[in-house]
Amino acid sequence: MHNSKSRIRKSTEVPAAQASPSALLPPRALYQEVAERLRQKIFNRELEPGSWIDEQRLAAEYGISRTPMREALKVLAVEGLVTMKLRRGAYVTEMSAKDVSQVYHLLAVLESDAASEVAKHASDEQIAELRTLHDKLEKQVKQRESFFVTNERFHMRLLEIAGNRWCTQIVEDLRKVMKLNRHHSLFKAGRLAESLAEHRAVMQALEARDAKKAQQLMRAHFENGLAAAGG
Repeated sequence: MHNSKSRIRKSTEVPAAQASPSALLPPRALYQEVAERLRQKIFNRELEPGSWIDEQRLAAEYGISRTPMREALKVLAVEGLVTMKLRRGAYVTEMSAKDVSQVYHLLAVLESDAASEVAKHASDEQIAELRTLHDKLEKQVKQRESFFVTNERFHMRLLEIAGNRWCTQIVEDLRKVMKLNRHHSLFKAGRLAESLAEHRAVMQALEARDAKKAQQLMRAHFENGLAAAGG
């Protein structure tokens, strides 16, 4: 038990003699480390949507008290990954069809707007960076997990280039919640190839600096994703 706790803390600590001036900052709080562990358990389906989270068992497993565990669960509740139920404890959030539809709608609005901004204002170097990510996607179409990672990186880099940090923050949270969706659109047979073709068209519109077309294609990308998810 003691060793588990040490492992959580160890990664955040830098010996004073070795620390550079920029590293002389407080280590990440224990509850944040616990929140990240739980977040990954949820994303990896080790904690299934709808399942009860046994705080006491997990606290013992990690060698920590209940306090950082509860603080970690509060963080995940704010992100929408966990639902707190009065006198019943914490549960992994389940996504209803309505939830999925609403999240896709918001992603379509925010990311299509970002695509328009990028087409109009991004530098040639930034467009080239997106092209590099897209080319990586082309090579990963038969490697589903790698495709997911690069796909998310492409979308988040597009938002970063668009330069609206509030939009980026909202989309980051929405994408976390979308990982709860049991019927992820990219799991559908043939959807990876369809998604790649849609990405290809968006990339071409970005390179052509066609803001209107980039916006329309990105919105269609999410509408097609929602249809594939059964929404």
